[in-house]
Amino acid sequence: MSQEIAPESDAPQHPGDLLSPDHLAGVLRDRIRKGELRQNARLPTQRALVEEFGTNRTTVRQALAILEREGYVSTRGRGAPALVAAPSRDSPRPASAEVADRIAVAFHAEDISIDAFCLTTETLNSALAGPLIAISAGELTPRSISIRVLLPNPDAPLAYPRLVSDPSDRRPLARLRQITRTFSTSLRHQLTSLGEMRLVPKVNVEIRAVPITPVQKLYLLNGTEVLSAYYQVVPRVVEFEEQQMEIYDVLGLNSKVFRSSSDTAFVEESQQWFESLWSTLAQPLTLG
Repeated sequence: MSQEIAPESDAPQHPGDLLSPDHLAGVLRDRIRKGELRQNARLPTQRALVEEFGTNRTTVRQALAILEREGYVSTRGRGAPALVAAPSRDSPRPASAEVADRIAVAFHAEDISIDAFCLTTETLNSALAGPLIAISAGELTPRSISIRVLLPNPDAPLAYPRLVSDPSDRRPLARLRQITRTFSTSLRHQLTSLGEMRLVPKVNVEIRAVPITPVQKLYLLNGTEVLSAYYQVVPRVVEFEEQQMEIYDVLGLNSKVFRSSSDTAFVEESQQWFESLWSTLAQPLTLG
């Protein structure tokens, strides 16, 4: 789900351009992190959010459900406004929350670098929503942004996604190719637009593919912090080309993220591992 970043507002630029639930959740999450929505305070009503963002109740409800799963809000029953909560830091949190929080911190540097290895860029796209809005609004003014992403090549014989009943069926990989194209195109567009609008002096985005099935996702932030999460394979029913398929797939947004910054050796080894793939097996992503 690709979304353009509005330069002066959290809301869509044109009437009828609806935010996705992930994007809306990202904006509200960012307000909670900044303290604009304080702990135990009432969240704006669904009606108020519909009017502010020019969206519909379904999108608002889905966004609130995302925030509730992440621990950012708690509901009090049908019709009552949700309350702002504080996610627990005692245990690993879902990628949709932890990656967003840590990337928000990383974007306060003058020179930002993110290296990512993942199945698609969905989590990364969602995590970047808040910082990109802040840059567009002039709240953040980084000197440079460099993002490198390693993705599995959907033309390679990957272990997943695959059809439960027929591992040789290529439709799940065709679906992955379509999803990869959507998210990677959106990622590249949103970041390069910052350079084109002269909001960031130097922007570099590179996406390469490797013939490897990822068993975990990895993010290296500013060369000082590592975020990692395991992909868990699950059977689920998806739709592709107006047909339903039961496939073995992974869901990355809810996978638990482990963070390391104090273990310098682990950070350095993770960086070397990424560089080894980037400089050998990786090729520029071409999806046609």
